Amino acid sequence: MSAVSKKTVSSAAAMGKEEQESLERNRKRALYQATIEQIVEGWAVGKPILESTGKPSGYYRLTNYLRQYIIEHESLPKGIHTMPEGRDSFNNIEPSFPVDFNSIIGDITLPE
Repeated sequence: MSAVSKKTVSSAAAMGKEEQESLERNRKRALYQATIEQIVEGWAVGKPILESTGKPSGYYRLTNYLRQYIIEHESLPKGIHTMPEGRDSFNNIEPSFPVDFNSIIGDITLPE
């Protein structure tokens, strides 16, 4: 096999691996979405709602953080985690904030 052919086969294999990883990530995202929403909606109860989004400040940062964490670790976070700073729709900085996952997750489990 020529060097060009080997490179083409290697590139195709790498692309196949990236595609498989993307498909797996999307599968996990769909599998865990309802659980993530349940946790974040529970966290949001009693928090002031922003007019611009209809959700509390930090809602989408928490959702994204939780999704990324669960997909990467295939488990729910435990203890206190600090959500990163964010920006609102007017590009104003929103401060970081702590989330105690033990208190907001309770007896919720991940689907298998």
